[in-house]
Amino acid sequence: MSNSKRPVVVYGASGYTGRLVCEFLREFNVPFIAAGRDKARVQAVMDKIPGIETADYEVAQVDHNVAALTELFRGARVVSNMIGPFSKYGHEVAEACLAAGCHYTDTTGEQDWLLEAQSEWGLKYAAKGLLIAPGIAQMYTTGEIAANICLETPGLDTLDILVLWKGFPTYASTQTIFAILKAKSYCLENNKYVEFKPGTTFEVNVPGRHESALALPWGGSAHPVWFKDDPRVANCKAAGGVFAREVMQGVVATQQMYEEKIKPLPPAERERALSDIAASMQAGMPPRENPRINYSLDSVYASGPLARAHCVIHGNCNYKQTGALQAFAAYSLLQQPPKKTGFASGCQAFGHRNLLGALRSFGLVMEPVLTLHR
Repeated sequence: MSNSKRPVVVYGASGYTGRLVCEFLREFNVPFIAAGRDKARVQAVMDKIPGIETADYEVAQVDHNVAALTELFRGARVVSNMIGPFSKYGHEVAEACLAAGCHYTDTTGEQDWLLEAQSEWGLKYAAKGLLIAPGIAQMYTTGEIAANICLETPGLDTLDILVLWKGFPTYASTQTIFAILKAKSYCLENNKYVEFKPGTTFEVNVPGRHESALALPWGGSAHPVWFKDDPRVANCKAAGGVFAREVMQGVVATQQMYEEKIKPLPPAERERALSDIAASMQAGMPPRENPRINYSLDSVYASGPLARAHCVIHGNCNYKQTGALQAFAAYSLLQQPPKKTGFASGCQAFGHRNLLGALRSFGLVMEPVLTLHR
């Protein structure tokens, strides 16, 4: 198969987020291949995208192994990987992208996959002038944008990040939530990773609301990894979740059950138990997002010895934000090289103001509110 006229591959296009990436690639007028392990299922999803008849795309079926993926990716320039949990399925895709000479992006929220991607693939991608950028998604990139807006003020070295959204996780997101239960999670203290204790929770103040919310480390999140080698930052802690307290209480209860009943099981039984629980909690697609119902909040307090900054970004439709960010990343990579090759975050690769502009252009976020105290 020749991808010379379709330079982007969306792998996992039949999923909730994969479909949205394809929708926004259409908006950017970028030709693409919608790929997955079941061609009929991918085609059925594509047929439901409004205006898809005006897009330049094709549907492909591919087995999840390095040889088949490499063959599919050869001739393309960017792969947007939607197949998670990424700690389980990501290495084959990363290896195939490297072999085919493609940039790699995904939407991961798994800190362990970020660390693995950095150590295993970062230097190899950099040597070929390629980008491997996991975690380009609302729950990580929009907060990273807010953090970088704060860091435009010199003298700040500590980031306290909160990400909340209203809605229900997709099937893939639910699988990821349960996948990160198995891994250690870290914050950044004095430029060193410090592990969160299992069961850690945060009662957080929510900007713009009178009520507080329950938040979790969310596997440590991507932010401590992105800022680990940033000379401006010594400390970074991230908390996140959904606004619905009852949903968060359910996640906390599941964490406790995992520690007590599932963690002691042999690895294969542990994997099966987690997968079964995740499937029982979210067996189908959630409804398409509604901006009047589904909204997001990214809040970053940044501090230093003699300065304080607070940036808040209010948005809507967090999965649409993710689709737009992924599509913009692909569109940008087709126009020019990334700002950084090898392992890099969305902001490091494309610039936080450029990503903000993409979200603003689709009406997905408000203008950030920045408060400074010096």
